[in-house]
Amino acid sequence: MSGVQEELSFLYFPDNYRWSHGLLIGLNTAPWGGAEIGEINRIGLRLKDKVGDDDAWFREWAREARVVEDRGRQRIGEGHAKSGAQYLQRASIYYHVGERFLQPKSKKGNDAYMRGVNCLRDVAKHIKRPRLEHVEIPYGGTSLPAIYVHAEPVNNVGKVPAMVFFDGLDVTKEIQYFKGIADLVSRGIACLIVDGPGNGESIRFRNLYLRPDTEHYATPAYEYLASRPEIDANRIGVMAISLGGYYAPRAAAFERRFACCIAWGAQWDYQKIWRDRFDRIARSETPSLSVASHHIMWVLNAASQDEALKKLAPFNLDGAVQRITCPFLMLHGEGDEQIPLGEAQKCFDAVGSKHKTFKLFTREEGGYHHCQIDNQSICSAYMWDWLEQVLKPAQ
Repeated sequence: MSGVQEELSFLYFPDNYRWSHGLLIGLNTAPWGGAEIGEINRIGLRLKDKVGDDDAWFREWAREARVVEDRGRQRIGEGHAKSGAQYLQRASIYYHVGERFLQPKSKKGNDAYMRGVNCLRDVAKHIKRPRLEHVEIPYGGTSLPAIYVHAEPVNNVGKVPAMVFFDGLDVTKEIQYFKGIADLVSRGIACLIVDGPGNGESIRFRNLYLRPDTEHYATPAYEYLASRPEIDANRIGVMAISLGGYYAPRAAAFERRFACCIAWGAQWDYQKIWRDRFDRIARSETPSLSVASHHIMWVLNAASQDEALKKLAPFNLDGAVQRITCPFLMLHGEGDEQIPLGEAQKCFDAVGSKHKTFKLFTREEGGYHHCQIDNQSICSAYMWDWLEQVLKPAQ
């Protein structure tokens, strides 16, 4: 076992970082109703002798998801809508965590993925706090699927602030919802969670591939929020997670109407990161990846590693983050296995904003690993505290 793996607070599969990280993605939704420890442990126990078999991973997560979904729908049919919806929340996460590792994508995977989407859609019919609204963001000749989570009333009158929340490389808006968004909206801040190009439904069902000019789709997301009568257009921020540490700063650099920016996990030169990963794979080493390496080729619509690296060349924040003027927050784990601390520091130092904060989570505090996978609660609390201050009404 490597030193890095030994530092993981909960390594369910001791010899497989990716699988352990994936299980934590599901488990860490529990504080917000996205998982039950016992249900995830059932999945894990069935996978103990199948480690590394991604088809088995999919089957067992989808199996548990269907059991939980069916029980939830039965509860709803019996007149217990609220408790039934809680089952559907968990089923949504289990379907999506299970589908993440499938490559190439398949009909069975896509069907399970849509069951996850539809589970959360149905939750919105039965749970009114927080209030979820599935919306489409106009985007060229098509649209981007999103979940708009309404702000809770918090002793204020007039229009409310909001955040645009983009995914990372390999998560989904449904997973993102269970990363503390209920706590954010309870503070009177609305949230628009978007599957941008290369993510979620946008790539699976609309063939929208990853692109470097995040502002191309961040501007429509901003304008959608600004058009809503309850939103204060002067208090709309942008945030994203993991690879989103590229998306959000890039968006704030070129869409200057964003009032603030959160990079939940750092990026700097993403081509460099993948060149190193491909080199390590060629040497029969195992880099710390959250998904199989061919995922990057799929989201870029690249036929080879060389083509992927060519398409990744523009994914560099040097020359972009210097343009940021709005308040900026970067969060990073001191022991992040995927993005070196030095890359995070390069990005933060280059950010042009006069109001910028670098929150580094340590081993002792928790949140030490990639995007605080070992402690999501303290991370989300830190972000929402910061946003309360940055997005408060002008005096």
